[in-house]
Amino acid sequence: MKMIYVTLNNADEARAIARALLERQAAVCCNWFPITCAYRWEGEIVEEPEVVLLVKTRAELTETVEGIVKAAVSYTNCIARISPDAVNSAFLDWLNREVPVGPAC
Repeated sequence: MKMIYVTLNNADEARAIARALLERQAAVCCNWFPITCAYRWEGEIVEEPEVVLLVKTRAELTETVEGIVKAAVSYTNCIARISPDAVNSAFLDWLNREVPVGPAC
């Protein structure tokens, strides 16, 4: 299992990407939530709202997930792969049932 951490501009982007991933069976579950982002840009410190999208998927589909995200937004955002050390077996069973090894992505 992999979790993909994605930063986006707003909840509408997260919702659209999550629905696309779920419809294409590239993820079993997506969560999004608002955060505040502080970063350096052109010598200045900037703070602004952002949304984090967490995507739960099979390890084999991380590139597919990243491709769907990149196709949905026109800017460079953070896309990070997270490898959990342990995941409960009931969740993994659900993931394996809902996201087949060779989905029609």
